[in-house]
Amino acid sequence: MKRRFLLCLPVVFMLAASLSGCQDGSTPSEENETPVSGTVKLTVWGAEEDEELLRQILDEFQDEYRGQADFLITYQPQSESHCTDALMADLENGADVFAFADDQLNTLVAAGALDPIENADALRTSNLPEAVSAASVNDTLYAYPLTADNGYFLYYNKQYFSEEDILSWDRMLDIAEKEGKKVSMEWSSGWYVYSLFGNTGLTLGLNDDGITNYCTWNSTEGAIKGIDVAKAMTAMARHSGFLSTDDAGFLEGVQNGTIIAGVSGVWNAIAVEEAWGRGFGAAKLPSYTCAGQQVQMSSFSGYKLIGVNSYSEHREWAAKLAEWITNEENQELRFRLRGQGPSNKNAASSEEVQSSPAIAALLEQSEFSCLQRIGGNYWEPVSNFTAEILAGTTSGKSLQEQLDTMVTGITAQ
Repeated sequence: MKRRFLLCLPVVFMLAASLSGCQDGSTPSEENETPVSGTVKLTVWGAEEDEELLRQILDEFQDEYRGQADFLITYQPQSESHCTDALMADLENGADVFAFADDQLNTLVAAGALDPIENADALRTSNLPEAVSAASVNDTLYAYPLTADNGYFLYYNKQYFSEEDILSWDRMLDIAEKEGKKVSMEWSSGWYVYSLFGNTGLTLGLNDDGITNYCTWNSTEGAIKGIDVAKAMTAMARHSGFLSTDDAGFLEGVQNGTIIAGVSGVWNAIAVEEAWGRGFGAAKLPSYTCAGQQVQMSSFSGYKLIGVNSYSEHREWAAKLAEWITNEENQELRFRLRGQGPSNKNAASSEEVQSSPAIAALLEQSEFSCLQRIGGNYWEPVSNFTAEILAGTTSGKSLQEQLDTMVTGITAQ
């Protein structure tokens, strides 16, 4: 059952001109002389884990804009990674304000769910260039940058690994095996599986149509062939020090002591640090053995964005709320409460953010990462492929045949 909270908020509309100056020559008092009355109903979608954070942000929104209209704000937990699917089911009656992962932007824009941002220049100035790019289509800004940390790196327990150990995935697996523990990575998601193919010379990307993919992960040519990666993955899957598990399984293993290292993102930093204490460590991803050489693991980089539904009955208020959720102060609050890296330049450059081990690891990994831009046909074929690898190729197909099947699915028209 979805949890909700309702805020019936009387608010005062303090126009942005009071902060940025009145470029049209009017004064703040003149602009506030004509209040808007009535009830403004808004639905906000955000990650379930952000409920406490959003409560505080919306409470402060009430204090800032008290007295002009009566707000009825409904919060509904909604996965950022599946936001588009939920929104497309009933766009006109969907959330007014919603958080989503940047790889969904093209789909939302093509569907008419997002309109260009009106104060785009101010957002471009205040946010990191990469975050602005992730929120844009053809240089037009369509969403509000929220975080610049939607990537992954290595968490490790310093009680078991040295700084030299964490450079090698193979070395870490051997140590875990010796200790009767596990090193984890989620292979059910193509988001993480990309790390094993992405730095090998094998290619993956979005075609010019913005919908279909190109992929050479089954290539039989080059210094590293597709089957070389498949063989390396098969060896990992059979290693007793390895565990493929999802995010919930990773946290459970960290907390009960069975997992001593794993691949995840900043959203788990607080929980992992609480579990490991002084043993808490974070670093870029290690290298792994493939075709007789060491290959640095790559990663997808990503950004979380806030969108305003173009069908919202109260678009101006929805835009004001989206701007409030993503402002500098609330990005700093998000970092303190949730450990998520800000996209706002000032917030990102603060001493508190810069001293975070998780953020430092993400920045270190950024040298080997790329923005995720792939079509929807990518995910299921990759999951099917890794399921075969983990199960020991029970279908009877050769590794090359499995690779061919996966790439056929990824590149389907």
